[in-house]
Amino acid sequence: MKVFVAALGTETNTFSPIPTGMQMFKETFYAEAGQHPDKPMLCSGPLWGARQRAKERNWQVIEGLHAFAQPAGLTVRKVYEELRDKILTELKAAMPVDMVLLGMHGAMVADGYDDCEGDLLQRVRQIVGPNVAVGAELDPHCHITKTMTDNATAIVCFKEYPHTDFIERGLELVDICADAAMKKTKPKIAIFDCKTVGVFHTPIEPMKSFVAKVKALEGKDGVLSVSLGHGFPWGDVADMGCKVMVVIDGDAAKGAKIAESLGREIYALRGKTTPPLLSNEDALDKAMAMAGGPIVLADSPDNPGGGAPCDSTFVLEEILKRGIAKVALGPIWDPIAVRTCFEAGEGAKLDLRVGGKACKFSGRPVDLEVVVTRLVQDATQTFGKATTQLGDAAAISAQGIDMVLTTVRGQAFGTDLFTNLGVDLASKKLIVVKSSQHFYASYAPIAKAVLYLDGPGTMGRDMSKFDFKKASTRQWPWVDNPLG
Repeated sequence: MKVFVAALGTETNTFSPIPTGMQMFKETFYAEAGQHPDKPMLCSGPLWGARQRAKERNWQVIEGLHAFAQPAGLTVRKVYEELRDKILTELKAAMPVDMVLLGMHGAMVADGYDDCEGDLLQRVRQIVGPNVAVGAELDPHCHITKTMTDNATAIVCFKEYPHTDFIERGLELVDICADAAMKKTKPKIAIFDCKTVGVFHTPIEPMKSFVAKVKALEGKDGVLSVSLGHGFPWGDVADMGCKVMVVIDGDAAKGAKIAESLGREIYALRGKTTPPLLSNEDALDKAMAMAGGPIVLADSPDNPGGGAPCDSTFVLEEILKRGIAKVALGPIWDPIAVRTCFEAGEGAKLDLRVGGKACKFSGRPVDLEVVVTRLVQDATQTFGKATTQLGDAAAISAQGIDMVLTTVRGQAFGTDLFTNLGVDLASKKLIVVKSSQHFYASYAPIAKAVLYLDGPGTMGRDMSKFDFKKASTRQWPWVDNPLG
């Protein structure tokens, strides 16, 4: 078996003012053909699955470009085309192959390309022909399009949010495509549009039981895989919205029935799949009324994992106004402030302007007298089994608040975001993380409570505040009962 594996993706917030250029890919994750490190990354589930099966089954694996960018605004057209064409050139050089596996996101939008994944899959299919197995692994925050499903043998989404299962889903995709390549199965993809826009937290009910149910369906009665495409609400494209996808052996009609049944279950849960959202003020009131800590506050509207700037100061200003101490807050994307801290050195006391620099969604910069408590070059944090880059990072302390400043945009994943920079989380009353949900697996075990914020920002949950031009608003929450 000869297998070609590559990855290209990002999550595009079409309302974000931050362009996604080549530097964004190279700062986040960029590995030329054959240079992928010996550790898993979020985009490399198919590669890890292929490497494992290659050892067991004596496959030949050709490793192409792997490039993934921190979510932001539209990908620059020439950057997308350059990365896409590099993968296609590598695939042509590897031909003939029995299988093509792609790590993708599913919500990548470039200038002139509303469906980057569909575009790449279609071009791959044109190169390999109709008989080669072509598979893609997606983040569930994806837009599932007809172009994608028409050109893929199988598509598998992560089931968990936070995405702790990306390696398992990559191996699942490899096995489905391998069976198809060996003519053991004939995968068919069925889709049901739930006509729903929402956010789905899988560690808690009701989504925890839903995920368990779809896992129980797999491997029986021809069902090869079941995925819930949560959708990415901040991507203004025609296919934005939640969809159920079933990959089934041969019987497309049966797959469609299963997809509809599951999709209607999701539809019935609309508005019930996330914890309550609180304003910044209400969240701080609630947190400070609780005895003990730490209490984790998720600053979802400024989550860079969904394209937000990651330098907003709205929560910080409210904490300062109230004089709350014993607080950890981060990460704040502020290369200027980090550079200043490095110039001053550890232990330095200085006046520092923090945050509020990127755009109108960032709030006002905050001027503080700070102490530089820790400096780390090429800092990292963990996300499950993966490692993510923070660039040069500085920990500063001001008025009882410890903040982590970074030079690379990235959301809070692991608690080592703070502990690697000397911040003691056990001593804190509040931990404010710029993340929507990926922090949960690492922070929930140490938290007395987790509260979710919905203040100002690029990722606010009030869909009426966003000017959608391409996405259908014939969905919930714009329409109460779109499926009837």
